Amino acid sequence: MNKAGLTYNTEKEQIVISEYGRCIQEMIKKLSEIEDRRQRTDAARYIISVMVQMNPSIKQSSDYEHKLWDHLYIISGYTLDVDSPYAPPRPEMQQKKPLHIGYQNNRIKYGHYGQYLIKMIEAASKEENDEIREMLAYSLAGQMKRCYLEWNKNVVNDQLIIDDLKRISNGRLVIQDATKLNANGPTPMGKVPQQQPRQPQQLLQQGKKKKKKMPNLKANMNNPNNPAYKKRMQELGKM
Repeated sequence: MNKAGLTYNTEKEQIVISEYGRCIQEMIKKLSEIEDRRQRTDAARYIISVMVQMNPSIKQSSDYEHKLWDHLYIISGYTLDVDSPYAPPRPEMQQKKPLHIGYQNNRIKYGHYGQYLIKMIEAASKEENDEIREMLAYSLAGQMKRCYLEWNKNVVNDQLIIDDLKRISNGRLVIQDATKLNANGPTPMGKVPQQQPRQPQQLLQQGKKKKKKMPNLKANMNNPNNPAYKKRMQELGKM
């Protein structure tokens, strides 16, 4: 642009840490112009306080003050010379690439159930007590159904879940084919009580509250056949 003092941000120097903005970056650059070291350190502490206001989420970290001083050095290009309470970071440590974590090579045959559920089934199949093993079978089958619903919410094949449980446990966890699995929560022996579906009219009647009929006292007091009316007239001497 030809006009003096008006430039695009794209023409300016790139912001090192965008959370603090360009103004903080300009303030840090001005620190090098302060000759007195003590005044330069006081100015750096003031900038640190402004950086907290610009990025308040950094307070969630336990060592946020250390991070602020590190960011101060990084924005200055590692050339800042002040009395910092922490050791200044080194450029080679910031440019060093982190170690590659690597990918897991575990092959899960029943991926829709998850790796941890498969381990739970393998551990439950080692139970020697038949009664406890049967209870674990129903509980694990209910959990398998919940995991199955995460992938397929329209059709749930209970027989498929029962066969998978038997196959994964090598025949140790067996459930009767006619058993209805419960995916909402644990029930005794994993069986779900049969409930009759409510009709829409029953639901509407259940939501309505019956209004209490209030007696019309004024109309009753004007009725000659009402005993209270006769008593009132006798008190007034009209009868």
